[in-house]
Amino acid sequence: MKNLRIQRGVALVEALIAVVLLAIGLIGAIGIQARSVGALSDATARAEAVMASESLVGIMSNDQLNLSQYVLAQAGTPSTRLAPWYAETQAAIPGASVTVAVTPTAGTTHNRVDIAISWTRKAGDPANTHLLTAHLAGAQ
Repeated sequence: MKNLRIQRGVALVEALIAVVLLAIGLIGAIGIQARSVGALSDATARAEAVMASESLVGIMSNDQLNLSQYVLAQAGTPSTRLAPWYAETQAAIPGASVTVAVTPTAGTTHNRVDIAISWTRKAGDPANTHLLTAHLAGAQ
């Protein structure tokens, strides 16, 4: 009879320990899931920046006589030629900061195009920047 009194409640303690361990495991899994969602968000924004900058280089390559109209300073207002691309980029990467510079190459008809797209995933995070440099041969 004495053994039964000592054993009373042991199953309850074991069940409580199991619940605590399960809770710790679930919290860890939730943390890993949150990190993976953040990494996926960063990768999506980076892919969008790559596609947007490549798209702009294609547009500019087909409109080389008007390259100066694609220049955009940071926090500047896009020209009418750049506005559709800029709006599409802002829709794909909300809050993105875009700069576009066109520099003629001395002694040639070639132009250097620098496109920088910066964004932050959440407040307080450092800015991510995608920089594309392209050299466009002069219009023939």
